[in-house]
Amino acid sequence: MDSLEKEKASLISGIETDARAEEEKIIKEAEAQAAEKRKYSEKKIESLLDEARTRAQEQAEAARKKIISRAEREVKRRSMRVRDEVIQDVMERVEEKLGSMIGGDNYRAALAGWLTEATIGLDAEAATVSASAEEMRLIDDNMLSEVKGRFHDQTGKHVELTLSEDQTQQSQGVVLTAANGRTAFSNQVKTRMLRYKREIQTMIHSTLFADSNKEQS
Repeated sequence: MDSLEKEKASLISGIETDARAEEEKIIKEAEAQAAEKRKYSEKKIESLLDEARTRAQEQAEAARKKIISRAEREVKRRSMRVRDEVIQDVMERVEEKLGSMIGGDNYRAALAGWLTEATIGLDAEAATVSASAEEMRLIDDNMLSEVKGRFHDQTGKHVELTLSEDQTQQSQGVVLTAANGRTAFSNQVKTRMLRYKREIQTMIHSTLFADSNKEQS
């Protein structure tokens, strides 16, 4: 009986030892799994934080570029408005200056030049000349002969020019109307300014805004 009890006690002891060993093994495996999960979770959290930081930086940079771009557009818009105002002011001053030249020593030559341009532009066999009342007093037979000579020298053609008896212009400059009345050529100051507006703008830009253009480039 004692021998049987001893064997039973030994068996129970072995079972308990195996159970404890298995328990310890399970606990270690669980702890290892828990540690691995914590490590994975920490990496995942860090990765999410990195992504969040990167996204925030990208959004901040995009916002910064948007603000700068908006500011640059506004500066450019205001600069163009100022330039347009300056150009308009210069063109108005040019008109005023030309208006003040009527009757001056050099104005007759300018008027003859405009009349020659209009004659070539109209390219008619005969035409009537009209201008403002002040300018009509400056256009005499000598000027008409001079213009006809220039026209012939440049085109090889002849033209008959006569002063309009019943029509004067309100604006400065000359207007030629073909004898048949079908075509006309305006070489008035306002028309000339519009005709050469792009060239005038380019000249003003080059003269007044050359330094700012260099700075922007």
